[in-house]
Amino acid sequence: MKLKGKVHKYGANVNTDVIIPARYLNVSDPNELARHCMEDIDADFLKRVKAGDIIMATTNFGCGSSREHAPLAIKSVGISCVIAKSFARIFFRNAINIGLPLLECAAAVKSTDSGDILEVDLEKGKIRNITKGKTFIARPYPDFMAELIAAGGLIEYTKRRLART
Repeated sequence: MKLKGKVHKYGANVNTDVIIPARYLNVSDPNELARHCMEDIDADFLKRVKAGDIIMATTNFGCGSSREHAPLAIKSVGISCVIAKSFARIFFRNAINIGLPLLECAAAVKSTDSGDILEVDLEKGKIRNITKGKTFIARPYPDFMAELIAAGGLIEYTKRRLART
């Protein structure tokens, strides 16, 4: 799967409370969650983001509570993937379960600025910064995780597997 988008870059410890504030935890509609994505850390995020864009952060992205709302809000707003030096493990698993690709690549984070345009090849783990003419390699997903993401998450993956039996 190949992706291309503009980078929206953040720092360390972006927690689930600023990805989707707790006041929206009673909401389950993905479109409604999207309308509040990142509003407590970046009030202009929704004005700038376009489908296919990429969120980038330094360390421990998605820390805090284990709410599934956070990766769902990110995916629903149209973000194609998130790249960081590291992710909170529960956030990482929740994202994979809903089909939101995440890549860990410290070198790409260090050499990329907000507004840069990236091309990402998930199968190869290749991140190409078109703006700066640099290429980075992240560890690609194991086959089973790549299948989950390609299917759109665990539920769709399971439906497809059951349909084949």
